[in-house]
Amino acid sequence: MQLPVIYQDEHIVAVTKPSGLLVHRSLIDKHETQFAMQLVRDQVGQHVFPVHRLDRPTSGVLLFALSSDVARLLTEQITAKLVQKVYYAIVRGHAPQSGRIDYALKEKLDKIADKMANQNKEAQSAQTDFETLATFELPFAVGRYESARYSLMKLEPKTGRKHQLRRHMAHINHPIIGDTTHGDGKHNKMLRQQFNLAGLALSCHKMIIHHPIEQTPLELRSEFDERMAKLLISWGFSRKELRKLEQ
Repeated sequence: MQLPVIYQDEHIVAVTKPSGLLVHRSLIDKHETQFAMQLVRDQVGQHVFPVHRLDRPTSGVLLFALSSDVARLLTEQITAKLVQKVYYAIVRGHAPQSGRIDYALKEKLDKIADKMANQNKEAQSAQTDFETLATFELPFAVGRYESARYSLMKLEPKTGRKHQLRRHMAHINHPIIGDTTHGDGKHNKMLRQQFNLAGLALSCHKMIIHHPIEQTPLELRSEFDERMAKLLISWGFSRKELRKLEQ
């Protein structure tokens, strides 16, 4: 598997990660054989250092440093909240036009990978800005409703908590479709059966950093997730409208 390269120089490389691919080896899935970190290492011919995290089911911009020093500089930017990220998501229901979700999240720990971590940490502050870009209503009965409603949203996390976007959208009762942990199983099942939707409808479309060496703004942009694009087009969204989102 070759991952599309968004940007590469002697210090960093950014790629588009597909949904379903782990970033690196994990105790959670011992049987997996492909990882973004190893794939990118083989593509560029040198060791790479991950500087941020994308959940396995999330697609989009994934950034690596090509040295430990550059990785440290990028991590400092992320910690200082100097990195801007823009995600696109398709959620259940007609969401509000815009706003900010300010809802603290207790750290979610994995029974295997985090078994040595502090189990009693206080909830951490978490903020997500959102904007609803389009709404849809489909003639499919789901649960007690005669039709199914969805929204295409732009999400900008202001903090970096684990599963923040998935948990925040569930908190305001607009879970991301395809989310098997925080989502709506009835809608997920209908969309798999009627539209063959595989995976989570969440993608990191854009990341803006300061180049760690040149200290100039650098915008890293992925193409719109093709799974999500096919779904939206089947609902009447046009390619022209999609191209606007990619700009």
